[in-house]
Amino acid sequence: MGHISICNLDGSAIDALKRCAVDHATSAEEEARQTLAASVALERREIIARLDAVRAALGPQTGPSSLDLLRADRARDDHR
Repeated sequence: MGHISICNLDGSAIDALKRCAVDHATSAEEEARQTLAASVALERREIIARLDAVRAALGPQTGPSSLDLLRADRARDDHR
């Protein structure tokens, strides 16, 4: 498990973490861990949603697969 130390954190952010920790019956450190984890998970979901949107906009792709093209290139190179 990693360790992180955050310098110059705004006092209001610390106070908010402490209030949330009290509300959730946990420590401020645990509240910070959960908040960071939720933020990263949200970022991942947003990235996946963007990729899905691009995939949908492109629609089905036709033509040879990249694997077929690579195999053809390698076969051509082997005959040189």
